[in-house]
Amino acid sequence: MAIELAPLPLPPSADASKFANFGREVKNIHPGNFTPEEFKEIEEALYKYDALLFRNVDFTPEQQYALTKAFDPTSESYGHGNNKTGETKRSILHPDLKTIPRQPQVQLIGNGTVYDHEGLAEAKLKHPHHRTFHKTTIPAEDDLTHTRFYRWHIDAALYDLAPPKVTTLYALNVPRGGSQTLRYDDGTGDELKVPLGTTAFVSGATMFDILPKELKSLAVRGKIKYAPHPYVWMGPAHAMATGLGIESEGLELPLEELPPWEEEKIKVFPICWKNPVTGNLHFQVHPCAIQELIVDPLPAGADREGALYPDGAHIKDLKEVRDIIYKMQRPAIAPQLVYPHDWDEKDLVLFHNRGVLHSVVGAFSPDQVRAFHQCNLAASSDPVGPSAEDVAKYA
Repeated sequence: MAIELAPLPLPPSADASKFANFGREVKNIHPGNFTPEEFKEIEEALYKYDALLFRNVDFTPEQQYALTKAFDPTSESYGHGNNKTGETKRSILHPDLKTIPRQPQVQLIGNGTVYDHEGLAEAKLKHPHHRTFHKTTIPAEDDLTHTRFYRWHIDAALYDLAPPKVTTLYALNVPRGGSQTLRYDDGTGDELKVPLGTTAFVSGATMFDILPKELKSLAVRGKIKYAPHPYVWMGPAHAMATGLGIESEGLELPLEELPPWEEEKIKVFPICWKNPVTGNLHFQVHPCAIQELIVDPLPAGADREGALYPDGAHIKDLKEVRDIIYKMQRPAIAPQLVYPHDWDEKDLVLFHNRGVLHSVVGAFSPDQVRAFHQCNLAASSDPVGPSAEDVAKYA
């Protein structure tokens, strides 16, 4: 029986015309039991629609690892390196992750205390809260009714290891509660009604598609150089209220104070990553970890009128780099372009980690128990950027 795909229900806030090719619910198949032919259908659907939902499935850590690995069979280690986040106590990721002992590529994330869970006698979980990371915060009296995007990101070490192709998230315990009002707090007045503890997604393809011509040209010619050990480097810094990057206050850890690093392990990635099935370009930049912007010159014969950096550039001023990328990314997190998933227990979501950005959202009280299994695997190869034809088309 062929798998059945149905559109994901969108919130009233969403512009349905921008979600025609985003997100599908998968029916008629169990994600832990599929033939090679059925997996090919799942794989093609993921790259075509960027996020897949399986509802009401019983799903073991072993099955989750097997499904995640099927997208990249030679991948093996967790996307940030096996237990590397635990060894690096200064990493901002360290408090958020607990490893499943018998399947170390699968992490337990959530909120509250979980007992006797998959070989863990007790796990104290803490849902990331914006007050630990943002420069400004929502007043305490509004904390459980209002929230923010915590950090827009791609799941990736961004140093030494290649970004995972897919992330799988499986909901075990989902606290029930009303919606929260997500505040952008950036002077625009933008707000978004979201389910408690949602995971928010935006399409990298839409992020590219809605850019004006001069920024599309910059996107196809640009590369980002990421900081070494970026999650340690950004540790002392504060994020913007939108979660879409870091405030430029000079608080990043000096490079000489980072754990040992090697120049050849630093990652330089194209701004746009090419979808292996659709051929579309996805604007895939982790804004908190960026350090430098490298721009190629316009190709021969390209229209130079209105072009940015027509002769190329290497921008090392951190605030300037951040301002440019923010200008390019902010339109795509507008309320009507965000898909906030409304989690139910036993939901399994697969997302194309090289095609979307996502963010933790929400504020929980300490007694609200939320438990999820997360898996992604450092890929066997780096993402592919725009082709010569893409550059000729958009530059």
